[in-house]
Amino acid sequence: MTYTTISYEVTDAIATITLNRPDARNGFTAEMADELGAAFSEADLDDQVRVVVLTAAGKYFCVGMDLAAGGAAEDMDDPSWVEWATRVARPMTELNKPIIAVIQGPAVGVGVTMTLPADFRLAAETTRFGFVFGRRGLVPEAGSLWYLPQLVGLAKAKEWMLSGRLVDAPEALAAGLVTSLHPQEALLDAAYDLAKDLAANIAPASAAVIRRGLTAMTAYGSPEAAFALDRKTIPHALRSADLAEGITAFLTKRPAIFAGIARRDLPALPDWLRESI
Repeated sequence: MTYTTISYEVTDAIATITLNRPDARNGFTAEMADELGAAFSEADLDDQVRVVVLTAAGKYFCVGMDLAAGGAAEDMDDPSWVEWATRVARPMTELNKPIIAVIQGPAVGVGVTMTLPADFRLAAETTRFGFVFGRRGLVPEAGSLWYLPQLVGLAKAKEWMLSGRLVDAPEALAAGLVTSLHPQEALLDAAYDLAKDLAANIAPASAAVIRRGLTAMTAYGSPEAAFALDRKTIPHALRSADLAEGITAFLTKRPAIFAGIARRDLPALPDWLRESI
């Protein structure tokens, strides 16, 4: 696919997806939604990719929906526009590979909600976040009514979403919205250090079970669904070449070289997750 609102590249097992409308402060459009969804799917289907980094060009991460480019107001008769953010959040949720969001500047509206399915959110110390939907007569999207309380708790999610106020980076860190804060000039290096560590040292099939299983299990009030999933994933892992490699590497005090591929080595994971419900 040819991308015009984002860029996509793969280096050393890391796929980098970059929001690339800096002149529009990376305002979110239907085209960007489609391209982001396609890029995450491309990364998931590329067995050489082990980690995905989501970042943005320019001073802003994303200031939300770009209504000036034509959006909801023009397309109210077309119900598909409401799925714009879902086209990004769903493939992120279903991805078999860890996702690191690198938030170097303001992230507002869908600019922050699109990052919630990521596994890590690294931010610059000066970044601000805004769940400003109520102040625009909108409501939250990208599954954020589910994701945000999982990350920061119900009380904080209500406060941020109902007030629509801007949240600074230290508050976001304290609440659990972001994983870590970094000086602007060190942010990308920190993200890629993390990405390289995950790519080199985490078995791909294990990463798929962990990230997708954790998300799925948050829906239950008891561990029974997790027990049911364990009955499928643990026997599978015990027979895997990655387990043998991990044990050998540990015993011989050398780095593990995991050759597993999530898409090939866990073909039944979606079924296992559904059957755990």
